Amino acid sequence: MRPRVLKSQSPDFRKFLATILTRRGGDSAGVDSAVSKIIADVRKRGDRALIDLTAKFDRVKLTPATLRVTPAERQSAINRIPADDRRALELAAERIAEFHRHTMEKSFIYRDKSGMRLGQMVQPMRRVGIYVPGGLGAYPSSVLMNAIPAKVAGVAEIVMVSPPSSEGERLAVLAAAEIAGVDEFYRVGGAHAVAALAYGTESIKPVDKIVGPGNSYVQAAKQMVYGVIDIDKMAGPSEVLVIADDRAHPEWIAADLIAQAEHGSGDEAAVLLTTSASIAQRVAEAVEVALRTLPRAPQVEAALVKRGAVVVVSDLNEAFDLANEIAPEHLELDLRNPSRWLPRVKAAGAVFLGPLTPAPLGDYLAGPNHVLPTGGAARFASPLGAYDFLKRTSIIEASMGAIAALGPTVAHLARMEGFEGHARAMELRAGVDGKAKRARRKSKWQG
Repeated sequence: MRPRVLKSQSPDFRKFLATILTRRGGDSAGVDSAVSKIIADVRKRGDRALIDLTAKFDRVKLTPATLRVTPAERQSAINRIPADDRRALELAAERIAEFHRHTMEKSFIYRDKSGMRLGQMVQPMRRVGIYVPGGLGAYPSSVLMNAIPAKVAGVAEIVMVSPPSSEGERLAVLAAAEIAGVDEFYRVGGAHAVAALAYGTESIKPVDKIVGPGNSYVQAAKQMVYGVIDIDKMAGPSEVLVIADDRAHPEWIAADLIAQAEHGSGDEAAVLLTTSASIAQRVAEAVEVALRTLPRAPQVEAALVKRGAVVVVSDLNEAFDLANEIAPEHLELDLRNPSRWLPRVKAAGAVFLGPLTPAPLGDYLAGPNHVLPTGGAARFASPLGAYDFLKRTSIIEASMGAIAALGPTVAHLARMEGFEGHARAMELRAGVDGKAKRARRKSKWQG
């Protein structure tokens, strides 16, 4: 299968672009209705609902005693996985922690010219939940990327949920949970796991925030419980957009397009924008060749048919305009002097500079998070970081000098909005001047 090759000014490209820009325009009524019933069931029946729904959706029979993965089971998994696997997970954990320490926000306080002390107190959340997908796959990298930033932020209790497999324990996932410092781990997934984290059951205490990717049912559940608890973002299918010039490596680009299209949902987006018609044709050919020996070729082909394309643009300025419109999860710049173009990037989850920096490096080991905004959300959202597990409290302390300098204006603004009580609360602290003003308004106050 060879991906389509389009010209950016053609009607066919505009139709293709429309499919990319309407990624979240589908009808979710059926999913929302089903998820609403699942959440209600968990709220009503607690652990019993989790056990029944796990048997229904995952075909795994649990008991109240086996809902939780014990610390001993996690430690045993570390000792049972191959030594190379353990070293890889530990190296990834070290690099992720190192990067996310740089994303921490700090408390601050200062005194302004009126004499008022102002500041912000930054503290970690107490208890957070991380969702790690399961199904047919095992994703230890998702464990690390979600749990380690929370640990770096200082979260006291990290609670992990992940659907069990009918084929047995995913030892790499258990081991990653232990390496990342997860405090509680439950064998439950889907919308029912989200409901349990939000509302609690006999076994699972509620959390303050839920983070992590999942299928449409998980995302719908996260959206429905938002407000009861916080969530990170609405994660969708993976995306990559590559911008390349005439010196790019066609085989490398083909591999990068395939890498993000092989997740298996069929809704992944993989797009190349290039100024070179020759590179475009060679990348399309390289994809076709690579798919002949790829284990997940059917999944990649399904994604490329739906949201894959190789596009010839008139120049790099047009390429960046299109990239900012699409706002991809992963943006690769396979260009001469790619740093020169970084200021042109206005919307992307992560930017990969140069041909030696493919998106899979960021997915696993570079250090920055692989939980990124998708579906165009990079226009307003950010990667998951330690900052997502922090809450901020404002600090205000006035002095008599500040009251004298600012009090009249506060009262004036309050009365502009019709709040006399606000104004008088301010003037009560203004001393003699405030008393005089209150006297002048006595009749109005008594009325």
